[in-house]
Amino acid sequence: MKSFTLINPTTLDGALEALVQAMDRRGRSKAALLAGGQDLLTELKEHLAEPEKVVNLKGVPGLATIQVDGALLRIGALASIEAIESHPIIRERAPALAEAAATIASPQIRSVGTIGGNLCQRPRCWYYRLEEAKCIKKGGAECFSYSGRNKYNAIFGGGPSYIVHPSDLATVLTTLDAQVVILSPKGTQTLPIERFFTLPSEGSVLKETVLKPDEIVVEVQVPLDALSQYSAWSKFKERASYDWALSSVCVAVVKDGSTVKRARVTLGGVAPIPWRVPAVEALLVGKSLDEATIAAACEEALRGAEPLSENGYKIPLTKGLLTRVLRSLA
Repeated sequence: MKSFTLINPTTLDGALEALVQAMDRRGRSKAALLAGGQDLLTELKEHLAEPEKVVNLKGVPGLATIQVDGALLRIGALASIEAIESHPIIRERAPALAEAAATIASPQIRSVGTIGGNLCQRPRCWYYRLEEAKCIKKGGAECFSYSGRNKYNAIFGGGPSYIVHPSDLATVLTTLDAQVVILSPKGTQTLPIERFFTLPSEGSVLKETVLKPDEIVVEVQVPLDALSQYSAWSKFKERASYDWALSSVCVAVVKDGSTVKRARVTLGGVAPIPWRVPAVEALLVGKSLDEATIAAACEEALRGAEPLSENGYKIPLTKGLLTRVLRSLA
């Protein structure tokens, strides 16, 4: 691990100032933000990140709160995964969010990891994590997974990088129409979470989000409406504990009797961003969740998938997860 200077600001203004001071004339940052630290410390040890300064947010008060403000759930960026999993209001009014939090890593990691860090964590692709492999995510010329070992990589939205985004919470929050509150020297902006993540072909292939070097995620906001209350989540991982999703599914619906009036469907573990499928949402509206509708929804959800040499299993796997979730909501 390369040595660095640890900065411990006690205000958000102090944290922003530290980030700004760490930028060079080309706008490149020489600093990294520390929230829970579960992903950052791994990157430091593997020399994937070598900042000159690490700005520790843990001393900034108010960033770990979870509160209901009218019809809005406000989750501070430093709120722990465990706090989200166990919060009574989240469990009652946004059950899929609590369910997803409970599937992340181990109890020890959930007690330390934060929602902000979970959304901003880096890819788990073998080639990205291998220090010696200069893949396209690290400034190289190619994505080695495309023609190499790609069991865990994308079947949607890939190219020029075929990573999948590792955040389970991102998949659920996309389904629940959440927003991310970002602080920068220019002030605060609230961004729909679907615009927070970027495909490799749309933004910088070196990044997974629109977050700039002088910006900080300070809060996540979730509307507490019928769509969040009638939500469900399912995830398949290779190991029973401490593992990322091979595939995951989150669905939220509003029904009038047995008829679906609104629907949101997002797939995880299959694309470089949480993969929302509006075609499935449109298919569900106006129908009951019977077996014929569920089967049609599963076919539509995986239409256009482009598996690589080793990850074609994600198509039937994701169909199975979607079937399970839709049956639970029926």
